Amino acid sequence: DPGVLSVQRIYKFYKKYGHPTIVMAASFRNIGEIRELAGCDNITISPALLEELKSSTEDLPRKLWPEMGGCEDAAYANMHEKMFREMHGADKMAADKLPEGIDKFAEDQRALEQLLGELMA
Repeated sequence: DPGVLSVQRIYKFYKKYGHPTIVMAASFRNIGEIRELAGCDNITISPALLEELKSSTEDLPRKLWPEMGGCEDAAYANMHEKMFREMHGADKMAADKLPEGIDKFAEDQRALEQLLGELMA
């Protein structure tokens, strides 16, 4: 899955080069995608997929951890802003899906706030 590969690549890069950030994976369609990102800093999981994971008897081994390194591309070691922007623009997941995901999270946040406001009233 391109989204899973993208999160793995992002996670490995930030952890290898010691950038202090929290990587969050989201928008899963099945538990296979979640399993491939086990160990990511944060993962949002829908109640249905969480229930599916809970009822599964399969092990859930960690696939990502901060000390793993794994960012093999030597070009990343010499990263600068211009290079980052060019690579970001060329990566369909980064250029299209990331803004789409952020917009969806903002929409969900507004809906949650409205629902909580109604419940509190």
